Amino acid sequence: MSNTPAEIKACCAATYGNDAVALLLGESYHPGGPSLTRRMAERLRLRSGQRVVDVAAGPGASARLLATDYDVIVDGVDLGQASVDRARQLTGDAGLTAKARFHLGDAERLPLSGTEFDAVICECAFCTFPDKHAAAAEIARVLRPGGRVGITDVVLAEDGLPGDLTTLAAWVACIADARPLDEYSEILRQAGLHTIHTEHHDHALTRMIDEIDARIRLLRMTAPTRLTEAGVDVEAVLRYTALARKAVEDGQIGYALLVAEKPR
Repeated sequence: MSNTPAEIKACCAATYGNDAVALLLGESYHPGGPSLTRRMAERLRLRSGQRVVDVAAGPGASARLLATDYDVIVDGVDLGQASVDRARQLTGDAGLTAKARFHLGDAERLPLSGTEFDAVICECAFCTFPDKHAAAAEIARVLRPGGRVGITDVVLAEDGLPGDLTTLAAWVACIADARPLDEYSEILRQAGLHTIHTEHHDHALTRMIDEIDARIRLLRMTAPTRLTEAGVDVEAVLRYTALARKAVEDGQIGYALLVAEKPR
């Protein structure tokens, strides 16, 4: 049975606000971690005092990194109340509330006024948005002329995914509705954003899969009650990591960075 956009959004928001995700992924919820966030920031040409939107900000790790390392002001938006609450708490603990603030909201209807931001980032989330065209239009709306968007995400080969990786669980894992890189560029183009740079980082996806696999195997041996309390289905996670690893090896899925610009 297919899932509605509302069901997909609700499931993603609930899952990424769950303790199980933090247990498996640590602080950074996307392949490449802080190093790929910094690489994207350089491609966006971030400068002190600029304003940035972090779409699907999760617990705010990237927002805090950009606020600290690039001296920018970040507005993070996330669909999950638990993620927004956690981001606000961690940001307050870090003394960064003047530089990073977080809003409950949908990527397809950003709760931000238009044409005010110098850059937008979206890490390993664009492919989970049911209406990617609406999300792209919202990104274009909030960017000032000459502003840039940086997206890192799962990309697909033209022949798509095996059936086992098209379930709702795979949506949550940033896989099921991923698209070829050229299709992402076309979606952005239709929103008025011109792609100026792309690069592949498939190794980052493989590394994240391996880290999740290793972490859950270690926890199963050393702290099984933590997994049980967090509601982690160990066998299901291991099954998905194995399927995803093979798909990367076979060239069916990869990971890429894309930067697009709004015309002046």
